[in-house]
Amino acid sequence: MQEVTTADILTADPDVQIIDVREVAELSTGMIEDAVHIPSGEIVARAAELDKSRRIIAVCHGGGRSGRVAEALTALGFNADTLVGGMSGWEAEGLPMVPPEA
Repeated sequence: MQEVTTADILTADPDVQIIDVREVAELSTGMIEDAVHIPSGEIVARAAELDKSRRIIAVCHGGGRSGRVAEALTALGFNADTLVGGMSGWEAEGLPMVPPEA
């Protein structure tokens, strides 16, 4: 598992899977475009929804939960990393966000 920066995400392979692991109530501020929402507490149970052949970047509010999720996914055989600073850092940099899907 690596800690990646916002710049890393912006230049990442377009095939990367961005997984937003925040709770539903936290999504109102917006999400990274094309991110998939799977709350951190559901990640192990829903791991079959993810593609092991594609890199994963886990994102939460500040970086703590996504780090734990990336570690859990790595233990399951995924190539998973975490976004340093989470969505609070993304938002602070003024990077684009989209509304969560209903």
